[in-house]
Amino acid sequence: MIEVTNLTKEFENLEAIKGLTLNVNKGSIYGLLGSNGAGKTTLLKTLAGIYQEDGGKVTIDGKRVFENEELKQRVVYISDALYFFSSYTIEDMAKFYRGIYIRWNENRFRQLQKVFNLDFNKKIHKLSKGMQRQVAIWLSLSMMPDVLILDEPLDGLDSVMRQKVKNLLIQEVADREVTIIISSHNLRELEDLCDHVGILHEGTLVLEKDLDELKQDIHKIQVVFKEQPSKDRLEKMNLLYQESRGSVQLYIVKGNKAKVMEQFKEFQPIIVDVLPLTLEEIFIYEMGDIGYAIENIVFE
Repeated sequence: MIEVTNLTKEFENLEAIKGLTLNVNKGSIYGLLGSNGAGKTTLLKTLAGIYQEDGGKVTIDGKRVFENEELKQRVVYISDALYFFSSYTIEDMAKFYRGIYIRWNENRFRQLQKVFNLDFNKKIHKLSKGMQRQVAIWLSLSMMPDVLILDEPLDGLDSVMRQKVKNLLIQEVADREVTIIISSHNLRELEDLCDHVGILHEGTLVLEKDLDELKQDIHKIQVVFKEQPSKDRLEKMNLLYQESRGSVQLYIVKGNKAKVMEQFKEFQPIIVDVLPLTLEEIFIYEMGDIGYAIENIVFE
């Protein structure tokens, strides 16, 4: 549904996006990860048609997004830096969007008030950051988009509201096959939501995979050896990371799980176990593999 082909985007002397190609299927939730300054927000704004491509092409259902008013009726973007008109109430902002989005659903807007439990007549600029984020999501879902592009959508929300919003997003996908792209530093939240992830670094897509497939490709192995194998033998495996915890050795290894276990069993270990990996750990080790040092990674 969303196709990005050889996209480039520059700002003065900075090449923010460099020949990037990706595809997002209809009715999927795509998680966009990356180091700080990787180009995530630039990519999202280009997908939403806010920025014009300098090179390459961005299309939704085969149609170019930039300056396509008809297509933009179906696309909603929530920025990390929220903006509302000064002194507007929630009802005022709803009235504004009613006049712009022909797919605005008034019943949906009224129903969602019960979820967010915010007063229609509250002035938005007097609300907390988290409440303003709720208003943005509330209004966006009332526009009935086919494509929802979210930059840090859960930032500032408490635990209960985070779960409510995640449930709403999953419901949109299940009921209407909405396509959602989410960029967030909170990888634990993305892990709950996404079925596909892409990792950006310095304007290029360094990895793009189905989340389940990604987890099948990288393994955390905990092992206790009778006799420590030589460094040469261990280096024959695709090791991303290794650590000693007393007699226990911890390895992060890429490759087929069965083959990896077979390789470790050749050393005749006393104990060898496979431990679950989180998306955050996968991100750290994948980024480390391309030279992005772990101490430079900041998680919110």
